Formats: sequence, C-alpha cells, structure tokens
Amino acid sequence: MERVRDLAPKKAAVIFSKISCCMCPSIKAFFYELGASPAVHELDKGAGGRDMEGALQRLECNPTVPAMFIGGKSVGTAPDIISLHVDGDLKRMLTEAPAIWLHSSQKN
Repeated sequence: MERVRDLAPKKAAVIFSKISCCMCPSIKAFFYELGASPAVHELDKGAGGRDMEGALQRLECNPTVPAMFIGGKSVGTAPDIISLHVDGDLKRMLTEAPAIWLHSSQKN
C-alpha cells in the first residue's frame, strides 16, 4: 500500500498498468491524446508488482488495472475514466492537476 501511496502523487497523472492487460494500452493512448504525459507503472514488469496490485484492490480498484490517479487521488479504472470523459470531468481534472495545459481558447 505504501508504494502505491508514494508513487501516486509523484506526477499529476499516474497509471498503474500491466503489459498483459488488453485495456491498458488504450487508456494510456487516450491520456496521451488528451495531452497528458502520465507516469506509467507496469505491475507485471519489475519487483513489487503483486504487492502494488493487492494495494490497488484494497483501494477498491476493480479490476486492478488500468488504475488511474490524477492529482494524487484515485479516479478508478477504465470504466470510471470513460464515464469521467463522457461527463466532461476528465479534462477539467487533468487541467486542475495540472497534467495538461489548455490555452484559453481550448477551455470550452
């Protein structure tokens, strides 16, 4: 749990991912398309991945990947990100974090 809590606020946008996850590449690409450059932590690559996955489960990320944090706060997994985008909240959250920057003409 500590490792997830340490990594989540290190950048304005953080994604916990797995190379073996079918949704992870799409969510990462979506963040890049929005102009964000998230820190990506691949749980199935490197030490401590299983422990971090367990921590994400305890934080109620279900499924555990892709799990997103914006401004150090958990915003959920892929379905939650899609809902935030459809509701118009995702870009606002990324701007406030600040994970993306918008010119005044792009804010509407």
